[in-house]
Amino acid sequence: MSARDEILQATLRLIGERGIGAVTNRAVARAAGVSLGSLTYHFPSQEDLLREALHTFVEAEITRITAYVTALAESGIAPVQAAEQVEKAIVDFTYGPEQVANLELHLHAARDPALRETSKRSVEAYDRLATAVLKALGIPDAEHHAPAVVAMLYGLAIRRLATGDTTATGTADALRLLLLGALPRN
Repeated sequence: MSARDEILQATLRLIGERGIGAVTNRAVARAAGVSLGSLTYHFPSQEDLLREALHTFVEAEITRITAYVTALAESGIAPVQAAEQVEKAIVDFTYGPEQVANLELHLHAARDPALRETSKRSVEAYDRLATAVLKALGIPDAEHHAPAVVAMLYGLAIRRLATGDTTATGTADALRLLLLGALPRN
């Protein structure tokens, strides 16, 4: 892993474990095992570091989720059964300090205009991914329904973190509720 990647991973861990306030140049450099000079070479400002950390996390998560969704879509599974598979996958995707950091960075973006555009692009990427999933499952008007799915999954992630639930229980039911409402009526 490159020094740049080590810095980004260390930043996400620090945010997830101790909050954005813990992200100082010295703390990140120490956690990443790099010099202060290397840190400031790659990221001249805190805004650059936070923006790139959020972007890096989201891109990696989208790559992982896309691979899972592709396999799910190719299986020919019905939308109602897909909800259980998504619930199982969430357990693999949503735990650890990086997930907490992702949510915290989005909240920080509400106060920091320098990070807001990256946060917005992140949410739009999740919307595109949800649209692809819904289309693969045969849900009509997928683009219209995708933001509700993304918002629900973000909300459930916050709920899991707040309650300490590591099972993602209820995710399938919530997703099924949304999917059934989006299915065409016969």
